[in-house]
Amino acid sequence: MTFFNRQPSLPEVHRSIPIPKGNNFWRKLLAYGGPGYLVSVGYMDPGNWATDIAGGSRFGYTLLSVILLSNLMAILLQSLCVRLGVATGKDLAQACRDYFSPRVSFVLWILCEIAIAACDLAELLGSAIALNLLFGLPLVWGVCVTALDVLALLFLQGKGFRYVEALVIVLVSTIGCCFAAEIFFARPDIGGVLAGYVPNHQIIQNPDMLYLAIGILGATVMPHNLYLHSSIVQTRAWQPTIQKRWEAIKFGTLDSTIALSLALFINSAILIVAAATFHTSGNHQVAEIQDAYQLLSPLLGVSAASAIFGVALLASGQSSTLTATLAGQIVMEGFLQFRLPPWLRRLATRALAIIPALIAIAYFGEQSTGHLLVFSQVILSLQLSFAVVPLVMFTSDRRLMGEFVNPFWLKVSAWAVAVIIGGLNAWLLIQTAINWLYPG
Repeated sequence: MTFFNRQPSLPEVHRSIPIPKGNNFWRKLLAYGGPGYLVSVGYMDPGNWATDIAGGSRFGYTLLSVILLSNLMAILLQSLCVRLGVATGKDLAQACRDYFSPRVSFVLWILCEIAIAACDLAELLGSAIALNLLFGLPLVWGVCVTALDVLALLFLQGKGFRYVEALVIVLVSTIGCCFAAEIFFARPDIGGVLAGYVPNHQIIQNPDMLYLAIGILGATVMPHNLYLHSSIVQTRAWQPTIQKRWEAIKFGTLDSTIALSLALFINSAILIVAAATFHTSGNHQVAEIQDAYQLLSPLLGVSAASAIFGVALLASGQSSTLTATLAGQIVMEGFLQFRLPPWLRRLATRALAIIPALIAIAYFGEQSTGHLLVFSQVILSLQLSFAVVPLVMFTSDRRLMGEFVNPFWLKVSAWAVAVIIGGLNAWLLIQTAINWLYPG
């Protein structure tokens, strides 16, 4: 472990991926493609599954409009991360350290570390639940087994960043293929699906529906993704000219938009399958991942449906956990200018997630996993604005961004998204606290 002067973000892979010369659009899109998929896994991680399942089983297709809205917000915020990383050569953590006082930066770092541990907890539980459902492995052992993925990440990082991206793309594609099959089995009402993407006034009028809608919004944008994306866009070796940086912003934004569109499909598919399978059959109270797994095959009449669901869950948990390690490295180096060896950083992050999971499972039983998933999302909601607001501030500051500063329309849109996310997450946090204090 060493202290160091200002270094580029993720120095071991910084500008390590060459960009082809010339004007071939598809070759350049392929070269810039990858970071968006690492970011997209945060939008389809196991923490989102329970909310999507509950929304579909209780209210049919109605909340699809909320998934669409939250995804549009995510696309905008991730585009700001690309703009910040390319224009300044800094990731969000480094920008915070340079802009804020040491005390404020330290507080932001602590909050971000807590959020990463909470996100890792959700992903760990998702993988452990998948192993339990597919192979009957007890959750306690499943939690321990998932810690071994540190070896896979270290091996891939040693071979090059493209290998990490390739693995994540394979896992994301696996999730997409699994849910394409589930939609085929479920045979949803196409008219109902299309109508679901149109905002419905019932969402605001129905308190239970509004609560779930805010839960979907609150669980969609992950704070660690903002730090991660502003760093990994700098793995591309574009030429440091104004023209080439604009090109990097264009292709980086296109990459993340395509990847987040896949995330939109997967989140929508989870809700659509729940609506077509559970809501239409009268099983309106299905909210747990385990319950959905058990009921899918009997209700659809397809023996493989539950197994495919479990495979998708396992791929979701494993893909998400790879990005949590990278985010942890980025925030520690950016805020503190302090590095840990990758294996030690990974084990520290895992320990912060494994310990509460094991304690809860051992003390409260395996049925506590649902509460732990909700708890992890509440922690993420609490921290989110502390990443979104600085991101919008920095990308709207001409002194920092120069000619890459947000245009007026983007400033207005970004601040509107920041206010909406902050307000809704605060409301979700308050309502969750009230439900815990007064469960009746």
